[in-house]
Amino acid sequence: MNYHVAVLAGDGIGPEIASAACQVLDKVLAKCGHSVRYTQVLAGGCAIDATGHPLPELAVKQCLDSDAVLLGAVGGPKWDTLPGHLRPERALLGVRKALGLYANLRPAKLMPELAAACPLREETAAKGFDMLIVRELIGGMYFGESGRGEGEGGTYAYDTEIYSQHEVRRIGRIAFEAARGRRLHVTSIDKANVLESGRLWRETIHELAKEYPDVTLRDMLVDNAAMQLVQNPAQFDVIVTTNMFGDILSDEASQLTGSIGLLPSASLGDGTRGLYEPIHGSAPDIAGQDLANPIATVLSVAMMLRTSFQLPEAADLVEAAVQGVLQDGLRTRDIAWGGPYIKGSEMTQALLTRLN
Repeated sequence: MNYHVAVLAGDGIGPEIASAACQVLDKVLAKCGHSVRYTQVLAGGCAIDATGHPLPELAVKQCLDSDAVLLGAVGGPKWDTLPGHLRPERALLGVRKALGLYANLRPAKLMPELAAACPLREETAAKGFDMLIVRELIGGMYFGESGRGEGEGGTYAYDTEIYSQHEVRRIGRIAFEAARGRRLHVTSIDKANVLESGRLWRETIHELAKEYPDVTLRDMLVDNAAMQLVQNPAQFDVIVTTNMFGDILSDEASQLTGSIGLLPSASLGDGTRGLYEPIHGSAPDIAGQDLANPIATVLSVAMMLRTSFQLPEAADLVEAAVQGVLQDGLRTRDIAWGGPYIKGSEMTQALLTRLN
């Protein structure tokens, strides 16, 4: 097979980590008898500089014409003063919407090699954890009506949280199906004690759960979930939640693994085309210094291989290469904890050597 990947390298460290991931993808596909071609797509701050818009129409077309989309990172202080609809982050939201990518899958696993980096107590970290956060991606407050107005108290602002039964049902189905391939447990996180949207979310998830009698369902309020993640993360298998809650909780979970530079993600819809990206940002403070950890982006490629290309053996090879370099003691600065570290390009080369 010859696969076609649209690459949105983006801003900050985005081009560095996207390049690393493409090198790994080239290597593993060649090893498995396949090939890949890339289309470089302008999106984010670099697209604003070039075209005046964070997501040009051509970029959307290029993504729709691909088998999968790889994103580095977008954004940076250079564009922070722009109005909301012209911010680099609108590119990411626009791609998700255009491709119908309503489910964001963010695995968070504490690797034994990095247990010392977990900020939790030693006895808690020793238990380890392996969870999958399934976040609704194109609904909720991030896409609801918003605006500003003037009132007695001066300028006011509002953002609206709206969910339909259809939106909740389809993201819930992703979570239940994922649980069937894992440990058969789903935790649905909402704010049903306060929000009407939370009550609809809970009712719909419970109705859907009747179709999955083999999967255990548990409800949890979001404030309690934030506490439980730091108290006992091992209790979680699959978490399903709203766009905003998932955004916050998955970042919290990432820190428990030792570094946000380790966590991949996949944004999926009803087809096989997905968008794959590390969950960290563009880190403009280290851009161009060869300090960025490529592992999260490389693991995102593994998710691409497994899901969009349906090549689980190739995905296993990439994941084994990551585990191998960590077992060898190789560390980039973000996971070196003050000790010796290697450059991002050296980590990439170590992964390629492992794949050989």
